Amino acid sequence: MSMRQSSLLVGLCIAIAAAGLLSPAAAQQWQAPRTSHGHPDLQGNWSNQTMTPVERPEGQGPVLTPEQVARREGRAEAAYEAGASPSDPNRPPLEAGSAVGGYNRVYLDPGMLVAVVNGEPRSSLITDPPDGRRPALTAKAQQIRDEVQDFMESFGPFDNPENRTLADRCIVGFGAHGGPPMTPNYGYNSNYTIVQTADYVMIHTEQVHDTRIIYLREPEPVPDDVRPWFGVSYGHWEGETLVVETTNIHPLQQYRPRGFVDAGVWEVRPSPSMKITERLTRVDEDGILYEFTIEDPETYTRPWSGQVPFWRFDNLLYEYNCHEGNYAMSNILSGARFQEREGNNERD
Repeated sequence: MSMRQSSLLVGLCIAIAAAGLLSPAAAQQWQAPRTSHGHPDLQGNWSNQTMTPVERPEGQGPVLTPEQVARREGRAEAAYEAGASPSDPNRPPLEAGSAVGGYNRVYLDPGMLVAVVNGEPRSSLITDPPDGRRPALTAKAQQIRDEVQDFMESFGPFDNPENRTLADRCIVGFGAHGGPPMTPNYGYNSNYTIVQTADYVMIHTEQVHDTRIIYLREPEPVPDDVRPWFGVSYGHWEGETLVVETTNIHPLQQYRPRGFVDAGVWEVRPSPSMKITERLTRVDEDGILYEFTIEDPETYTRPWSGQVPFWRFDNLLYEYNCHEGNYAMSNILSGARFQEREGNNERD
């Protein structure tokens, strides 16, 4: 899907949101369609792509002014136009050993519009704490993060597969947007398919084809050592809202999306006590209001929450063949072994 197509679709959603439709109060007036089982129908393809970061930059209020929105969206449009322009066919060849670069903007979809919730253009997806930023780590969590960082820095980034990211290894998607919580990727493919039955809700993420299964029944005890990717999720309906509680999150599934201000810092792993509560409310024909709360007293000094608008994605989702794990991983590691044989043991 192109950036411009994404912009048009998000623009439709934001126009609806500006009228006040993306709010629980409006949802009470609008009657969501029902499945054959009588539940609000969340099914279909959806996207949560936006330029609004997860964390709010310092010095900003929670709601942007129209002028701020226009400037940000204007810069995004200009960056797309410049980045998607044709390459010069007469440009000289690159010098040997120089970087070849990566994707241009044709292949990226970082979000071109500000997220709007309850008619408000938001400066961050985090809504609580009031400053729009994650709370501080506990002393124990900070110690764990420092120990993990020190340990990982004792290796080179290409020493073994375990030093590469989960995304490089095609285990889970880039940017942690598969959830929980489900926040944008800020790169591309922040798209989801939701399927419901009487007993389950499936949320399939386009990138790296991650799939969550939510059980619609009373939670059952889960042994502490059973920790699958995306955790164990049980859901129930509270009126028009699907409420999902997830525990037993895999200890290596760190939540470190690109929307964090300090995105390059090693993240502490989730503690065994982490619980994430999600709420999905169908608010109109083309929108879902997604809310989340993270509770982990061993890691954070207080719970924290956020809101993310999902908009209808009127396109197909395609299989995401993650060839990083199929080809790039072996090439990276074999290249590092070649450098070692040549006597180049630098770890950069």
